[in-house]
Amino acid sequence: MQTFKNVRPVQILLVEDNPGDVRLTIEALKEAKVLNQLTVVKDGIEALSLLRRQGQYARAARPDLILLDLNLPKKDGREVLAEIKADDNLKHIPVVILTTSQDEQDVLKSYNLHANCYITKPVDLDQFITVVKSIEDFWLGIVVLPKKNGKGNVV
Repeated sequence: MQTFKNVRPVQILLVEDNPGDVRLTIEALKEAKVLNQLTVVKDGIEALSLLRRQGQYARAARPDLILLDLNLPKKDGREVLAEIKADDNLKHIPVVILTTSQDEQDVLKSYNLHANCYITKPVDLDQFITVVKSIEDFWLGIVVLPKKNGKGNVV
C-alpha cells in the first residue's frame, strides 16, 4: 500500500460503549501508518453533541471518519446515523458501522440510512485488529475525501 503524508492528523471519531472494543481499536490504530487523532465517545447523544460542537465540544475538531457501533446507550447508533446523514454539515463524513450485529435488517437499515459501509466486529483479537487496520488503510490511505475549511466544514 502506498503511504500518504498527512499535513495534519486524521480525525477519527469512535462511538463505542464497550471498553474492550475501545482498547482494541486504540491498539490497532497505534500500529497503523497514518497519523491519526482518535476521539472516543460512549453514547449517541455525546456523539451528536461532539459532531454539532455543542457544550464541552464547542471547539472539537470535525472528524474525517466516524466508526459507529449500533447498540449504544441513550441514543442508538441507527438514530445517530440517521441524524448525521440528514444534516447538511455532517452528511459528507464517512460513517463505518462497526458492530457485533449480524442481523440482516440492521445491515439493510444502515445502508438505507446511507452508511458508507457495514462491518461485523470479529470475536478474535487478531482479526479485530486486522479489520480496524483495513478500515484505516482504505478510508484514510486510499479513498479521496472532501477537503475541509478551517472550521471543519466541507468546501
